[in-house]
Amino acid sequence: MTTIALALDAAGVRVQQLPDVLTFIEAPPGMASLTTFRLAAIDEFGYLFTLRSAQQEGVRLFAVSPSVYFPAYAPRVSEEVRAALGLDDAAEPALLAIVNPGEGEATTVNLFAPVVVDPVTGNAVQVILDSDEWPLRAPLVADAA
Repeated sequence: MTTIALALDAAGVRVQQLPDVLTFIEAPPGMASLTTFRLAAIDEFGYLFTLRSAQQEGVRLFAVSPSVYFPAYAPRVSEEVRAALGLDDAAEPALLAIVNPGEGEATTVNLFAPVVVDPVTGNAVQVILDSDEWPLRAPLVADAA
């Protein structure tokens, strides 16, 4: 299991455990038919992760727990997505946001299309939110966490 930080607040850090392997029910955009990724924390706090393809060596994405860097981030997960992942009404999905490392530019986070994860099964899907409230390229500020 991989520990992800959900939030930083006055009570400290709230965390959640996710399976070490995420199985996407649909390949993430731009990943062709790649659906199985190994999740691993890069830091000891559970803020930053790699998603490495289990099907094609060398394919790697970076992800963050978005609510740590963007405390107000709480997009609604549709009933359709919940059903596709097999989440019941009481289950709380985990959210990850894909990081776009900046080469000579600011590193950004895709808050417009989060990865929604069933924390029990590891089933996941990257969804495009219905609202334009969250940006596709939110600057990731190093001291935000």
